[in-house]
Amino acid sequence: MVTASGENLGVLPRDEALRRAREAGLDLIEISPNANPPVAKIIDYGKFHYDLKKKAKVVQVKAHITETKTIQVKIGTGEHDLMLKAKRASEWLKQGDRIKLDLFLPGRSKYMELGFLKERMERMLKLITEQYKIADPPKKSPKGLTVVIERAGK
Repeated sequence: MVTASGENLGVLPRDEALRRAREAGLDLIEISPNANPPVAKIIDYGKFHYDLKKKAKVVQVKAHITETKTIQVKIGTGEHDLMLKAKRASEWLKQGDRIKLDLFLPGRSKYMELGFLKERMERMLKLITEQYKIADPPKKSPKGLTVVIERAGK
């Protein structure tokens, strides 16, 4: 049995521990049930639960693994569709993910002028609201033109 201040009260019967918790106006929480004897603590449950959530959130933030997400656009993709894809890209950048932006070129489109294709790619990149840096400059790929971006403020 441990108090809220961390004082060890030793081994107590369950009824005695519950009585002391009620007297203090706090809750009796079993901290490690697998120990022999089980360890319980007299603390406020709301505060205990809040601290657990806070610790879990810190662990979750530190455990984020950077993924490479792919967004594929075509030459004829409409302005509204580009804005939706840019919004999704901004969300992914905010989470810390890398984004591979593919300008998909089917058939004869693969042989279009490179300057025109880069201008189309720039148009898509300008719609992304989050700050980013270009990790891999635009280059030709078998599918078309590809650029990789990541969050700027790492």
